[in-house]
Amino acid sequence: MTAPSQAPAPSRGGRWIDHWDPEDETFWNETGEKVARRNLVFSVLSEHIGFSIWTMWSVMVLFMGPEYGLTASDKFVIVSMATLVGAIVRVPYTFAIAVFGGRNWTIVSASLLLLPTIAAFIVMEPGTSYTTFLLCAMLAGIGGGNFASSMTNINAFFPLRKKGWALGLNAGGGNIGVPVVQLIGLAVIGANGGPRVLLGIYIPFIVVAAVLGAMYMDNISSVKNDTGAAKEAAKDAHTWIMSFLYIGTFGSFIGYSFAFGLVLQTQFGRTPLQAAYVTFIGPLLGSLIRPVGGWLADRYGGAKITLWNFSAMAAATGIIVIASMQESLPLFTVAFIALFMLTGLGNGSTYKMIPGIYQAKATAMGLEGEEAASYGRRLSGASMGLIGAVGALGGLGINLALRQSFQSVGSGTGAFVGFLAFYGVCFVVTWAVYLRRPAAQAPATAAASEAKPQLSYAEV
Repeated sequence: MTAPSQAPAPSRGGRWIDHWDPEDETFWNETGEKVARRNLVFSVLSEHIGFSIWTMWSVMVLFMGPEYGLTASDKFVIVSMATLVGAIVRVPYTFAIAVFGGRNWTIVSASLLLLPTIAAFIVMEPGTSYTTFLLCAMLAGIGGGNFASSMTNINAFFPLRKKGWALGLNAGGGNIGVPVVQLIGLAVIGANGGPRVLLGIYIPFIVVAAVLGAMYMDNISSVKNDTGAAKEAAKDAHTWIMSFLYIGTFGSFIGYSFAFGLVLQTQFGRTPLQAAYVTFIGPLLGSLIRPVGGWLADRYGGAKITLWNFSAMAAATGIIVIASMQESLPLFTVAFIALFMLTGLGNGSTYKMIPGIYQAKATAMGLEGEEAASYGRRLSGASMGLIGAVGALGGLGINLALRQSFQSVGSGTGAFVGFLAFYGVCFVVTWAVYLRRPAAQAPATAAASEAKPQLSYAEV
């Protein structure tokens, strides 16, 4: 019997846990919950700083006045490159958890954030070439990978019944790195400080995150030993369906986080300080509400919350289109902030769907108990990195669409019309795949109707 007063004892060096069974309520209540919560806290810290570094260029471009010789189009490309790399590195970052262990990779990934921060500190001044700025923004993209490794790691620590809350809190705490770096940027701009001040603030925090991860986090052996789950997840259609839906939620959140300030400057003539006063509000509220999306999904079902959230996102985007056409800054700002909140809510509900989907598949395969839970953890953990990577590419699409819209018609209206149509498609896909109940899906055997035999996708 596991001692109730202490965490599971690693059997080898490097803080490895060889026995981990969060679905066992006795294990969870006596030892598991305490260990899981501790790892969650320091995972959030590392991911939070990763998001700040990833999106730092959304603030940096506000510092870059005429003396830098860059057009609005150039700035959209700069932030797009950070988004692109952040999406791509999420795939290897997810696999890194299985190769190195969650704690070990948190130390490495946090330490790597020093590279883009120091590089930008060195080159951030007028006269630096456009290509150099592009390369530095691409280097900052590695901060986007911290999300994928953190979510995969935390997914393994919590039981299915608490994953929505835990993953929502983990992701929300990370996402809030976006408004935090924008708030710090606002303070620096307001104090007439330069961009190097902003960069210098983050260097010691990166070191602290890496050190605390080393001191207080753990590796789970069963996750490290399971490198084959990624291939299995990549072959599953639900991985790619959920990737598509995540483009609509997280892709929107990160894309708008990069672009909001630029849109205010380019379309509405706001100064850097005026834009900075507003840009942080949307990402802040969108980050804070993400755990609420996970909690609602735990209670009512992720598919249901996701479905109606896409409907609300479409409505908010429709208002943005009207405000953009009428050049109404107050209406545009209010609707945009509301859209940010809905992206955060949807982020929480879509990520809760992932473990539920694979738990449902395990039950449908006839697996039970820990065997079913283990299958669900394997596939959901592996798929999260792929889903997170593809979803982040939505941010690239948003920035490129806005760039093209401004080049073609001088405003973002055309791009917002496209986003509105996309949210409508996401609504239809969510309903058709996870909520529609055709007669052909009725149970084929009497055994399938006993008690609560298997999870339907409407419950995920």
